[in-house]
Amino acid sequence: MASATSATTPAVRVQPNAPLRLADIDPANNEPFSHKKKVDKRLDELREQLSDYQENLYAEHRQSLLLVFQAMDTGGKDGTIRALLTGVNPAGVEVAAFKQPSAEELNHDFLWRVHQHTPGRGHIGVFNRSHYEDVLVTRVHGLIEPFTWQQRYQDIVNFEQLLTRNGTRIIKFFLHISKEEQASRLQARLDNPKKRWKFEPGDLKERKLWDAYQVAYQEALAATSTAECPWYVVPANDKRARNLAIMEIVVAALAEMNPQPPAADFDVAAQVVE
Repeated sequence: MASATSATTPAVRVQPNAPLRLADIDPANNEPFSHKKKVDKRLDELREQLSDYQENLYAEHRQSLLLVFQAMDTGGKDGTIRALLTGVNPAGVEVAAFKQPSAEELNHDFLWRVHQHTPGRGHIGVFNRSHYEDVLVTRVHGLIEPFTWQQRYQDIVNFEQLLTRNGTRIIKFFLHISKEEQASRLQARLDNPKKRWKFEPGDLKERKLWDAYQVAYQEALAATSTAECPWYVVPANDKRARNLAIMEIVVAALAEMNPQPPAADFDVAAQVVE
């Protein structure tokens, strides 16, 4: 099952080892984030907090934060990441986008290419798609057997546990849009010459596999959401509500991490700037 994170966000936290039905979560839900001016004001407040936390995280150089974003095509990963990182010092952020594996990557285990991009101490890492592609796309297209993807669920849990034990906080977001919203966004890309580069004919082939992807997502999320590394299903038809829900969760996590800049290792009073 899934449960709402709080009364103040439409995001839903996936409970470990419990069944999940994406059809039960309304992708158009934007309550209580439907008031544009209030949303924008709250986003500005949270961006300021995020900037302060990131500066402390970078200075502390002890912990790190990894944010994983998955979605159907046109789900809004790029826009979400752009909105989240507005005002953040790029020196302390690492963004990795995972596409079809290269020949070299296919010569290694499926987590090899991902591990190289996990954030170092003091950094925020962002995955635009991730290691979850290897239990989603590969499954839907019949590239791996059921035994393999089920085994990979445990490999992923173990991998994320390793990162957690080494000081990396992990939060995973599935941007949940409706099939109708996807159609609208795909058409908008076709209609706008400035956005047309984002459209690929293959997107329409993937769209025909919508139901298979929904099953693959809900099973993968349920199998790999843990207390330490949770999945959140974020209703994403409304972009502002989506951005605010994610920002609330990220800032709350950083508050729990409570990064602190190190104390000076010299006599401050003895230093004279002339």
